[in-house]
Amino acid sequence: MTQEYAPAPERPSVGQAPGMSGPLALLFSVACGLAVANVYFAQPLLEVIADDFRISHATIGIVITVTQIGYGLGLLLIVPLGDLLNRRRLVVGQSALSALVLLAVALAPTGPLLLAGMAAVGVLAVVTQVLVAYSAFLARPADRGRVVGTVTSGIIIGILLARTISGGLADLAGWRSVYAVSSAATLVMAGFLFAALPRDVARPRIRYPALITSVFRLFVEVPVLRTRAVLALLIFTAIMVLLTPLALPLSGAPWHLSTTQIGLFGLAGAAGALAASYAGRMSDRGHAQRTTGIGLAIMLGSWLPIALLPHSLWGLVVGVLAIDYGLQSVHVANQGLIYRVRPEAQSRLTAGYMIFYSIGCAIGSIGSTLVYAWVGWTGVCILGALVSLTALIFWALTHHGEG
Repeated sequence: MTQEYAPAPERPSVGQAPGMSGPLALLFSVACGLAVANVYFAQPLLEVIADDFRISHATIGIVITVTQIGYGLGLLLIVPLGDLLNRRRLVVGQSALSALVLLAVALAPTGPLLLAGMAAVGVLAVVTQVLVAYSAFLARPADRGRVVGTVTSGIIIGILLARTISGGLADLAGWRSVYAVSSAATLVMAGFLFAALPRDVARPRIRYPALITSVFRLFVEVPVLRTRAVLALLIFTAIMVLLTPLALPLSGAPWHLSTTQIGLFGLAGAAGALAASYAGRMSDRGHAQRTTGIGLAIMLGSWLPIALLPHSLWGLVVGVLAIDYGLQSVHVANQGLIYRVRPEAQSRLTAGYMIFYSIGCAIGSIGSTLVYAWVGWTGVCILGALVSLTALIFWALTHHGEG
């Protein structure tokens, strides 16, 4: 029987805050949900975007892929700045720029300009991870898992509502209205954050090149970051294998669902928000390993009902619920483990971990649309199940050495 991870005593970080209030945690949660939604709005819109710009269904996944590539660049180049700059200014500045970029996407006249805009959306959407790391910094050590779980719940809800809202708005006013509305909402949120975020504390100064280099050095110095980053790559590859091509079979025969109806399938994953909160509390109690194993097993099992899509929409609902629950359990457990080891480097730990998330999302996005074009939905499910199985085997082989 593997002994559960017991949290090690933490070194105090410079200027550590005394705690994080409930209303502030809620604001962080809502802001994260809105920011991450910008990355996922396109998923139920792929078919209509493909038709508008005359992009083939086999390659339309590039819209999601360039967004994730941009997100990865933002993780490396922007998120570490949370350990260096005034976080309040960093967050508000990113939010204001996001509003401008979203408006540019809404007005994009050509495919190349659309892709450039989506890449910029991805770069700036990493404000979500700046806020997650900030919440971990503000939280008391004994409450860190719970607080991060609360903020992550907002991310999950944002991902789910992104698919639902974008589908509904696209049916009412076209896909461009999705990004125009989000631009306005993001600008309003920037104002709320400017008014509510606490004044930042002083931190040791470090040159920007050294700051970025230190992200990679953390992979050498922190073993748990290495293993949990690989798990992040695998689990987010698996979820994107499901979500990216999902609109294609649902909009075709025999279902012929509208973008609104396709977006509603995202609500089936609402249990993921519950999983994030539960996983955060379990991590605080030292049960992150158990939570990880259960979550990975649920993700693997979810592909059986998902494979029933050609014959049953209810099977898809059950599968989406299960895979989101498993994914968020693992994701929050991962964060709970890595944030304990180097409190003074939480932004850089977040950047290193989430870079692998972004790589996984990009691989899953382009790979799944290619597989769907070649061998259909069964091939997508086989690919997703193989990735999920790989994640479970990797955890089983490596988790003994963590902690």
